[in-house]
Amino acid sequence: MNKEIIEHGLTWNRRRFLSAMSLGVGSVALGSLLMPDLFSSAGAEEAGLPPGVPHFAPKAKRVIYLFQNGAPSQQELFDYKPKLREMMGQEIPPSVRGTQRLTGMTANQASFPLVGSFVDFKQYGESRAWVSDLMPYTAKIADDLCIVRSMYTEAINHDPALTFLQTGSQQGNRPSMGSWLSYGLGNENKNLPSFTVLLSRGVGNGQGVYSKLWSNGFLDSVHQGVQFSKGENPVLYLRDPEGMNRRERREMLDNLSALNQMSYEAFGDPEITSKVQQYEMAYRMQTAIPEVMDLSKEPDDIVKLYGPDCLVPGTYAANCLLARKLSENGVRFVQLYHQGWDQHGNLPFEIAKQAMDVDQASAALVTDLKQRGLLDETLVIWGGEFGRTSYTQGRLTADNYGRDHHPRCFTIWMAGGGIKPGMVYGETDELGYNIVKNPVHVHDFQATVLHQLGLNHEKLIFKHLGRRYRLTDVSGVVVKDIIS
Repeated sequence: MNKEIIEHGLTWNRRRFLSAMSLGVGSVALGSLLMPDLFSSAGAEEAGLPPGVPHFAPKAKRVIYLFQNGAPSQQELFDYKPKLREMMGQEIPPSVRGTQRLTGMTANQASFPLVGSFVDFKQYGESRAWVSDLMPYTAKIADDLCIVRSMYTEAINHDPALTFLQTGSQQGNRPSMGSWLSYGLGNENKNLPSFTVLLSRGVGNGQGVYSKLWSNGFLDSVHQGVQFSKGENPVLYLRDPEGMNRRERREMLDNLSALNQMSYEAFGDPEITSKVQQYEMAYRMQTAIPEVMDLSKEPDDIVKLYGPDCLVPGTYAANCLLARKLSENGVRFVQLYHQGWDQHGNLPFEIAKQAMDVDQASAALVTDLKQRGLLDETLVIWGGEFGRTSYTQGRLTADNYGRDHHPRCFTIWMAGGGIKPGMVYGETDELGYNIVKNPVHVHDFQATVLHQLGLNHEKLIFKHLGRRYRLTDVSGVVVKDIIS
């Protein structure tokens, strides 16, 4: 079957656009001469450039998002509050608590006693960032991190908060951040998807993660996240059916593509071409995926860096190492979800185990990217969906307590990708309950991530059912203070 038949009518992406002009870096320079507005947001809109071309020169090419599902307690990890220890057991002042709504788990509590962290903190690096003793490996890379202590959200329960952070909406059925980046920037590697998802589970109370979090929403289905599993078949339904060899598979796809092309010409439905692209991607992935997923060839020093769990499929450490491999092979957005951070009770025991799960591998990923010269072009993000209360949930004892959901402030960190290293941004009050300096809303965070990849969040738009949608909805500003 003629290859042109298959490719005819497919949506252009950045790779095809630049290839048509020339090859490599020289084509970018030539493009900027022939089309002066090629890397300006105004030019992208006015020239009608197709998705796959950035609005302006990016500082990062890819994102690895280490999502800590369940909401890590910032008071035990990165937001040092000695005043909480001084006031241990005292009622939180009404002037601090204000009128914020509470979850059903603490709304009926008779009192709200403050609880200080059971763990000690120290300052690290030239930035003098406070990091808890639960995170010794992360502490060693403090000068590579931008720690943002002033994140906030409106959502107070896990599912809407998680959905909001990943899609820009609490209701779901919207494209996820990875899908928006796939739509806006296209694919770097024709043999791998532009957006992949890896799941792991810790020892604590695990909030669920759902496929809607990596959904393409109303975008073409080619932008949907591809979930990798830890089993023998990391991508389901990728292998050829029993009794079919590669030649027969190729003939089947060629014939199917020709039929789909006829349907596209008759109906003009772009989803038809998206399906053809997915079939072709699956065919190419059959040879690419086994090589990328094979961790047995990693040298001893890399295994030591990530820890022995990195050779155990499905662990957080293994997924961090896979994230590096996928990213260096051109996957645009690698999303990790690590469950187990929802510590409403027994927090000292559970958070210590969770921190042990993620600390070494998270720091190793940043170090590994840096030593390979990839950190500058890779934005690494670590954090959950909201924070934890300064008061205890339920009964307070010296060695056992819990913390409820707290949307007013939480902490994340970012590294690489043009973000200022060795920086602590934002500040909460002395009880860690309210933001007092440099608040960063979820939409501000999303706008900043897009900006680092050369996308103007106000111009990355998709029209659906008569409305112009974007990841940041109708708000969001780029946090320029943290950009290098």
